[in-house]
Amino acid sequence: MVRVGLIGFGLAGASFHAPLIAAVDGMTLTAIATSRATDAFPDARRVADPAALIADATIDLIVIATPNDSHAPLARAAIAAGRHVVIDKPIVPDAGEGDALIAEAAAAGRLLSVFHNRRWDSDFRTVERLVREDALGDVMLAEFRWDRFRPAIKPGWREQAGPGSGLLSDLGPHMIDQAIRLFGAPDHADGDVAVQRDGAGVDDYFEIVLHYGRRRLTIGSASLVAAPRPRFALHGTRGSFVKYGIDPQEAVLRAGGAPTDPGYGVEDVSAWGVRTDATGQETRVQSEVGDWRAFYAGMRDAILHGAPVPVDPADAVLGLRIIDAVRAR
Repeated sequence: MVRVGLIGFGLAGASFHAPLIAAVDGMTLTAIATSRATDAFPDARRVADPAALIADATIDLIVIATPNDSHAPLARAAIAAGRHVVIDKPIVPDAGEGDALIAEAAAAGRLLSVFHNRRWDSDFRTVERLVREDALGDVMLAEFRWDRFRPAIKPGWREQAGPGSGLLSDLGPHMIDQAIRLFGAPDHADGDVAVQRDGAGVDDYFEIVLHYGRRRLTIGSASLVAAPRPRFALHGTRGSFVKYGIDPQEAVLRAGGAPTDPGYGVEDVSAWGVRTDATGQETRVQSEVGDWRAFYAGMRDAILHGAPVPVDPADAVLGLRIIDAVRAR
């Protein structure tokens, strides 16, 4: 049994990490470090101080779901205390700091991974299968987009100036990680980052073009798009695949649902993407079942059985370097 201590019980901790950990066989949510008063997960004891949780020798794995600028010091302390560590994305705000953290974990013989749960989205798993099966041929153009319509500035640290804030640091790591998962490290990246909403203090728009030889992969997100563009659009030598909508898991978990609910991660047929072949014939493609529990099942197997961690932290640091390169332009 892997005993888990969770630091942070805001949206990420309470709605995503805690339910997923609780739903994975071989894992138990032992303790939560939070100042929030809540009756959720009553079997997990509460501590106010993250340091006390990290120092608890009965805990095997520390999960960090706190604001981005606190990731590095908390992870460093957990590694020094002999704990394995999972960090919510982005791993840290700075790529150099990420390299140092990876080195510290390796030197201590501790496992380190990053919660890039979007690898297990329904839509992305479908895209991954189509690419793996060569259903689209040689993909020459791909577009990954994640649009929102949020004219108002939401309260909270993500929309306040500081390390790791802004839309590019929020959604960029997920989308870049999906690109790396499909095609590896790009040759280079170009990009544009902007602040478009009145009163916004951080970037709320970005467009990145990743270059892979002749292939171009565009990653983009904007906050003033009432009619979202396709979430995925891939165009290859044997056809195209276009998919609208967002994986359903986040909405279920935010609403208080559980990963064990019937139909969890299953997209309605109306949300399936469309493949267009070389003759122009269109076919609905059944979406794969999404399941973020796979991340924690992978972490369990890494700790107990020596399997690879579910997300190599080096992939997350590569994503940070791409973001740094785009911001520097």
